[in-house]
Amino acid sequence: MDARLDFFATRTGGTMIRNLMALGRELTALPLPAATRELVSLRVSQINGCAACVDMHTKEAAAAGESAPRLNLVAAWREATVYTEAERAALALAEEGTRIADGAGGVGDEVWARAAAHYDEEQLVALVMLISFMNLANRANVITRQPAGAYVAGSLH
Repeated sequence: MDARLDFFATRTGGTMIRNLMALGRELTALPLPAATRELVSLRVSQINGCAACVDMHTKEAAAAGESAPRLNLVAAWREATVYTEAERAALALAEEGTRIADGAGGVGDEVWARAAAHYDEEQLVALVMLISFMNLANRANVITRQPAGAYVAGSLH
């Protein structure tokens, strides 16, 4: 499968993607555990159907030592016993933050309160920015049908 658009073929696209990639690198320095960051990124990408980002975040998480059961169960995290309560709260926030159009009212107070019980304000900012960033990246990739499968862990960090 070929991408519909090569962002780097235009000045505007190249500039925007380089800036987006720089922002993505900054997200790795946010005060969140790396496992939480990758699980949230993976779950948002699954919901949005972004194959390129699912590929990237699965490989990044595995390279960082994430176990196969935890990676394989992200889509069914509610029923899986392999996640901490903090990770569950982050995944719930990621889902509601991604499915805003599906859930009248956006992120519910209960979901926010669960996240706030596990993460301080700096970490909540980090989660909100990560979820927002992933939704932006996913949409750009899905709209332009960016292919998946060739990503090499560590190549964008």
